[in-house]
Amino acid sequence: MKNIRTFQGVAPTVDDTVLVDDTALVIGDVHIGEDSSIWPMTVVRGDVNGIRIGRRTNIQDSSVIHVTHPHEDMPDGYAVSVGDNVTVGHRVILHGCTVGDHCLVGMGSTIMDGAVLEPFVLLGAGSLVSPGKVLEGGYLWLGSPVRKVRPLSEDERKWIEYSAQHYLDLKNQHLASD
Repeated sequence: MKNIRTFQGVAPTVDDTVLVDDTALVIGDVHIGEDSSIWPMTVVRGDVNGIRIGRRTNIQDSSVIHVTHPHEDMPDGYAVSVGDNVTVGHRVILHGCTVGDHCLVGMGSTIMDGAVLEPFVLLGAGSLVSPGKVLEGGYLWLGSPVRKVRPLSEDERKWIEYSAQHYLDLKNQHLASD
């Protein structure tokens, strides 16, 4: 497939149950776990470091996932790790960061190098997570720069799970219609 490309001899590993939209682009050192989905116009570029996307995770339309190369000041650079059951909203930038399991990243958010979202973070739309910032799990975070707002309600925790399941079901509908 032209939209899943090898770079310098390293090919993406994409589970057979994954949907990668024909207009999305996945390059290089990328691993996408089972039942995940990469939606239209999304770029997952593992050309200078690795990207790992877990199971049942959706990366929505026009998002960009990229990494930071190893260099003198940062011998390992910054890879990207996205956990299981994660929803990444439309037009999100994930750059050299870690997103734990059961997170929801709101539309238009940017998460920078070395930042960490612990499990069960709800990140509000348009938020900016600065380099190296750690977002404690179980909270709603929002703003630019991001700030902790309050603990998640039980309904919000359920919504995070629902969103991941909804996109898994939608992914299956898309695969069945091909």
